[in-house]
Amino acid sequence: MIKTKSQIAIDIIAKVGKWLFIAFFLFMTLVPIIWLIITSFKSNFEYETEPLGLPKVWQWSNYAKALSMSGLPRLFLNSVIVAVCTTALNLIVSAMGGFALARENFKAREGILSLLLAGVLIPIIAFMVPYFSIATKLKLYDSLLILIIVYAAINIPVSLFLIYGFMSDIPKELEEAAVIDGCSFSQRFTRVVFPLTKPGLVTAGTLVFIYCWNEFTYAMLLTSSVKSRTLQLGIRFFKGQFVVDYTSMLAAIVLTMIPTIFVYIFLHDKIISGMTAGAVKG
Repeated sequence: MIKTKSQIAIDIIAKVGKWLFIAFFLFMTLVPIIWLIITSFKSNFEYETEPLGLPKVWQWSNYAKALSMSGLPRLFLNSVIVAVCTTALNLIVSAMGGFALARENFKAREGILSLLLAGVLIPIIAFMVPYFSIATKLKLYDSLLILIIVYAAINIPVSLFLIYGFMSDIPKELEEAAVIDGCSFSQRFTRVVFPLTKPGLVTAGTLVFIYCWNEFTYAMLLTSSVKSRTLQLGIRFFKGQFVVDYTSMLAAIVLTMIPTIFVYIFLHDKIISGMTAGAVKG
């Protein structure tokens, strides 16, 4: 079919508009990050007088200050412990729950699933008072353990949603064959269903890890001492009573971005495949 000049013009405008739309959001995404990195090498005077200019002398000492002033290594270790333990706990609970809801038939199954998934719609700030009360009554306040438990619980609806979808798509014939071979209930989970759900587990685990690494509100609510302070919470202590070391604070923010960037770089193919699984089915 031969296109008319008007149709060709419309196609060109559509393609140009598409790329302009993509370029706009790419610009809005990258420019703040580039500005953050460049500004982290400035002096505080240059930050205040020339916020959009390049540094005259690149201040590598800002990163040394970021490491020394806030006790960044200890905060980094705390964040790693919280993020890794939370991710493991969340995936174990979500995988077992997803297996029971996706592969077993029992009364109130749909009601329990709807109730758990409804947690996605509830703002996490609504749980602040209950979680604080639970933490104080169980004497877990100001500990890494309470952060691990709370973060794992908050992320269960999202993780369960992803894992449940993967487990529901696994053919039942595989389990039936495993039962014939003598597999028990737990072996069906560990040897058949769980290994086939790896893309969903990786996707859910990555989302949980990034959430834990960047979370600030509950870290501030449930902890108070340096021993249980996480990385994001420690950044705010660059602000003193009379002065704020902005450039060292920005250097600390750049350092906190590195782990999540590497996690996404190494797992981005699995994350994308996990998020888009099922999009072409049906």
